[in-house]
Amino acid sequence: MNSFEWNKIIGAVLGTAVFIFVVRLVAEHVYEPEHPEKPGYVVEGVVETPAGGGAPAAPVAEVMPDWGTVLPAADVAAGQASTAKCAACHDFAKGGPNKIGPNLFAVVDRPRGGHEGFSYSAAFKAKPGNWTYDELFKFLKSPAVDIPGTKMSFAGIRAEKERVNLIAYLRSNADSPAAIPAPKPAAAAAPAAAAAPAGGPVASPKGGAPVPAPAH
Repeated sequence: MNSFEWNKIIGAVLGTAVFIFVVRLVAEHVYEPEHPEKPGYVVEGVVETPAGGGAPAAPVAEVMPDWGTVLPAADVAAGQASTAKCAACHDFAKGGPNKIGPNLFAVVDRPRGGHEGFSYSAAFKAKPGNWTYDELFKFLKSPAVDIPGTKMSFAGIRAEKERVNLIAYLRSNADSPAAIPAPKPAAAAAPAAAAAPAGGPVASPKGGAPVPAPAH
């Protein structure tokens, strides 16, 4: 094979490589995907990092219900119906057995991770305290977010009303239900505006007659 034929082969290979490179550049430009500004859905417990880098924004804390107001008005029967989501792992009867999770009779105000005979995860043991209304409300929304590392695989209940009803049932499911706190006082009324309405009279000092407001 002479040098002319070798030159033809090398030229063909180089030409093919250049052609493939050009086609790839054109395809990337034509079919470049458009990324949405915001995700189509939000995953519970995942904090979004702002565009351009920087520290992620802190999650917005959920406002706790006024238990003195919502518990007396809660639907206890609806709360009991919601326990069907928990029945595979928990028993609610007095003296009932521990299952995959601990027995939940009289759970309100009970020490967290303190039910006799149940082996709690290290994550539960590392978070002391009682199951107050607020703590139950946060935990039931997303157990894995409230107590990272928990063995509990339940995704949680996002609806506030359903959680309130469920907590109302859990409270009632006890020999001596936990006390309901007093309703929170109503917010103080906003102070009256110091300035007089536009065009209205302006009070005269030392109790004199009102002075007309200056024209603007």
